[in-house]
Amino acid sequence: MKCPFCGQDNTRVVDSRPADDNSSIRRRRMCDVCGKRFTTYEKVETIPLIVIKKDRTRQQYDRSKIEAGVMRACYKRPIPIQRINEMIDSVETEIFNREEKEIESKEIGEIVMDRLKELEAVAYVRFASVYREFKDVNTFMDELKKVLEQ
Repeated sequence: MKCPFCGQDNTRVVDSRPADDNSSIRRRRMCDVCGKRFTTYEKVETIPLIVIKKDRTRQQYDRSKIEAGVMRACYKRPIPIQRINEMIDSVETEIFNREEKEIESKEIGEIVMDRLKELEAVAYVRFASVYREFKDVNTFMDELKKVLEQ
């Protein structure tokens, strides 16, 4: 592992422990040349996952797309970033636990909506309004009624 400060590859691990999400290892490293410390995270490499989009094109799974959508839905809501990240981790875990090489984007969207519904109602409705492409106010109201009935 190269030191991010001096670029030398003489580094050693001084501490290792599971990261907060329990799906990666947090390693504290020290450079033998400059003496500075830095942290790395080690994750198990998963099989590449292909997402089938609405227009039937395929592209490689990209966590940042889920993060961007969820962050927009949670904008200015009183939800700690840690809870948002935990929710995204749980979505990702469910997706990869299916052990399929391809998944449709609508399945990912449904999983995200289920998790957002548990996390926060307004964020859920925001995400659903974009994801389900509500055409008019009536469809929006129908979704709000479903949320209020729970």
